[in-house]
Amino acid sequence: MNDQKPRSRRWLILLGVIIVALVPTYIEFFLRRPVGEGPAGPSISADAFESVWTDRKIMMLGIGDSVTRGLGADSRSHTYFERLQNNPADEFADMQGKCLAKVLPNLTAENFAVSGSTSIDHLQTLETQIEPYPDDVFGLVVMTTGGNDLIHSYGRRPAVEGAMYGATLEEALPWIANFKTRLNTIFDGIEERFPGGCVIYVGDIYDPTDGVGDAPSIFLPHWADGLAIHAKYNATIRDVASKRDHIHVVDLYQTFLGHGSHCRQFWRANYDISDPHYWFYDNIEDPNDRGYDAIRRVFLNQIVATHDQLITKPITAEPLALATNE
Repeated sequence: MNDQKPRSRRWLILLGVIIVALVPTYIEFFLRRPVGEGPAGPSISADAFESVWTDRKIMMLGIGDSVTRGLGADSRSHTYFERLQNNPADEFADMQGKCLAKVLPNLTAENFAVSGSTSIDHLQTLETQIEPYPDDVFGLVVMTTGGNDLIHSYGRRPAVEGAMYGATLEEALPWIANFKTRLNTIFDGIEERFPGGCVIYVGDIYDPTDGVGDAPSIFLPHWADGLAIHAKYNATIRDVASKRDHIHVVDLYQTFLGHGSHCRQFWRANYDISDPHYWFYDNIEDPNDRGYDAIRRVFLNQIVATHDQLITKPITAEPLALATNE
């Protein structure tokens, strides 16, 4: 009888030790999401910024949701839209001189993106707010669209088109088809507003769950078909863009894998050992400041890779005939 009390006490002590060890482990790998500091995302070669690309008039046009608007950035100068144009005063050393203003001396910009907007809103914005530009202006369009179609209204209301969180794949299929039609209409409308030509860079949609699909890890209700619908939306963006040689998809999905809710879980296939940090803002759906740095870099790399589409052939004037006295 007396032996049982010490034995029970030892088991309780062992259980306490296990709990004390497991709680910090759980917090570290499942709850803690440090944002890190310093540059984020891929490197950018300096070679493309050594000389001017073109002196033609370029209008950089922003269309889309809060990602292109810049919600979650520490300041306006740190949004991807602004950082593409100009280096902020506190720019990282590896990005000094790597911006569009350096190589496009006649660059101007307008940003029509609206936080909280869906692809339905983006078509309406295009049709009601964006007027055609002059023939001598070339468009450099950056956009993010579709993310709010998926995540709204966070499972709080029944799924509908434009706010399909919680939908089954079967329910979502007609909405995905409509998204494809709408994207084509948006791209047609952008082209019509730039009679002098344009090139369009559209981001695909990142996943805050790092491809795992466990919505509760981002404090949202379980969504059984969430990953499948997300994948269909991204496939639609890529399919529509692939039909036009002047539209390029910027791969935000792959860029952000390993920087969502599972950023500390080293056993995941998408774990980024070089930067195991969280790139999302407090609202989950938008990037934080380092996330915007990464977005700026992948957009800029894509623009650099296709910048020949911004360059026009020089107009060669016919030589004047010299007057002669005969």
